[in-house]
Amino acid sequence: MRKVTFLLSAALMSFGLYGQQKSNSLSGDLIIFHAGSLSVPFKEIAAEFNKAYPNVKVLMESAGSVASARKITDLNRPCDILASSDYGVIDNMLIPKYADWNIKFVSNELSIVYTEKARLADKINSKNWYELLMNKEVAFGRADPNADPCGYRTVMALQLAEKYYKKQGLAKMISEKDQNYIRPKEVDLVALLESGSIDYCFLYRSVAIQHKLKYVALPDEINLKNMKMAAEYATATAEINGKEPGKKETVKGEPMVYGVTMLRDAPNKPAALAFLQFLLTKEKGMKIMEKNGQPSVLPMATKNYDKLPKELKPFAKTGK
Repeated sequence: MRKVTFLLSAALMSFGLYGQQKSNSLSGDLIIFHAGSLSVPFKEIAAEFNKAYPNVKVLMESAGSVASARKITDLNRPCDILASSDYGVIDNMLIPKYADWNIKFVSNELSIVYTEKARLADKINSKNWYELLMNKEVAFGRADPNADPCGYRTVMALQLAEKYYKKQGLAKMISEKDQNYIRPKEVDLVALLESGSIDYCFLYRSVAIQHKLKYVALPDEINLKNMKMAAEYATATAEINGKEPGKKETVKGEPMVYGVTMLRDAPNKPAALAFLQFLLTKEKGMKIMEKNGQPSVLPMATKNYDKLPKELKPFAKTGK
């Protein structure tokens, strides 16, 4: 019995040392470009990841998802992982030249976010929000459609709101008001809210939760959350800057789904793969994402399933 116990202890010790050696074998910088709305959960995930892989230095840089992709396509900046608030940014801007695959991992919804200091804060609700935003005493902000998916999703949501509330011209009237409060990415708007420069903004519900802000939940017909309303969302469109200077392209509305990829020329592929496994594991990264108001959609179909590393295939399905 003693011999069996000794052998078992030795085996466990050996496994522990192997696991430690495996963790220590990963090192160097890990460069992650990500959507601003991922800043809070990714910071938490990176801290937990570093407990398992202490020799990896996680370097994270937030920006609007379109702007993040352009750091790679236009500026040729080195990057290991890109996480976008719209999986379509990866499909349209990075695949096939800069990346081979795309995993859809969390969802979100658009809402009207504010603080207690906002004018008419005691009156706003899901039925009158558009009337309050048009009030001359009220200022609101939104993200830049050319830099951030939250920006073009706002444009789409306004079109859907015009149809839902049966208010002709509503989208145009709101879009033309307070244009001096358009910012490159959605989290820039949080600073304007907290300083009192604006009263309200169009923002993801998750950001409101993460920053302990108040928010008005919009109907599913408007908020781009409901997977079953894809056909309705697709009736809304937004025109944004194209891949080439001076050219425009049209994006269609669809349910909000975030995407993540590892770049083909990632400088630190072993660390990137380990981080992605950690991020996408239900009890690890995805638990943190859920806590921060961004529910998992794993596994979802991806058209590049066959190109996924074998370690990441459990987190996706074949399809489009």
